[in-house]
Amino acid sequence: MITRTRARGPKYAWAQAAVFVGTLTFAALSVTSGQQSGFTQEVFTRGQNIAPAFEGWEANPDGTFNMVFGYFNRNWEEQPDIPIGPDNNIEPGGPDQGQPTHFFPRRNKIVFRVPVPKDFGNKDLVWTLTVHGKTEKAYGTLKPDYVLEKQILQTNASMQNVQEMEANKEPVVRVEGDTRRTVKVGEPLTLTAFVSDDGLLKPKAVSPGGPGSDLTALGLRVAWFVYRGAGKVAFDPEQFKVYQDKKPGGNSPFAPGWAPPPIPADGKFPVKVTFGAPGIYVVRVMAHDGGLQATKDVTVTVNAPAR
Repeated sequence: MITRTRARGPKYAWAQAAVFVGTLTFAALSVTSGQQSGFTQEVFTRGQNIAPAFEGWEANPDGTFNMVFGYFNRNWEEQPDIPIGPDNNIEPGGPDQGQPTHFFPRRNKIVFRVPVPKDFGNKDLVWTLTVHGKTEKAYGTLKPDYVLEKQILQTNASMQNVQEMEANKEPVVRVEGDTRRTVKVGEPLTLTAFVSDDGLLKPKAVSPGGPGSDLTALGLRVAWFVYRGAGKVAFDPEQFKVYQDKKPGGNSPFAPGWAPPPIPADGKFPVKVTFGAPGIYVVRVMAHDGGLQATKDVTVTVNAPAR
């Protein structure tokens, strides 16, 4: 079965997604607390598919455009790995156009951008995902209703006032050393990011919200995570979750009471990464100030240990 996803526009799509995820959140809380829920949705930890989502488009200074995509993983725990190919492709021009192959639970917004030329016109850029036997498609389009501006991005993240949103700039991220590395299974690899920010959004813990709330904590925070690669990966120190885990104590910027840790004086964010299986991985670092984010990737070839 193929499901086609085409929202009315980013403002409306995000609102609808927030309501849907919030309904599931409310249902989950009712189930876990032993209360009877008036909702009919079931909460699944695994076995469900993933819906790709077209977030909108951005205009670049050179006249080209970025198509911006995210996704909604309907599993509350399972993190499927879908390699580039028939089950994970973007066309025209694909199949590989920078999309993830490792998928975190729940709603993940503004995950990647695909540049398209000035003359892309009224064509569609289609991301197709097949997970657990179900195929869904997201259609990227340059229709005016889908334009993404800085104010829209931040309103959907943190609901700041207009003055702060207009002045705020995304963090600046730089990775120390080569962005392509080679390491053996079980051998720790040290990665370091340098991050700076304008500091306009002061650190503030996320407040408990209603069932539809998907707001995030304010203030600069930085985390490393797996963007591509199917093997087990360990991070030292442990990184906070970059996805919408809203449970109290969930170690996520979306969890009630979570606040960004202090920023190192030198602006460095090192981590030791250890891989449990051979393969090619992409490890991403994300800096987010509660309104805007920036990312950098490191591609790691992991070889089997010598015998």
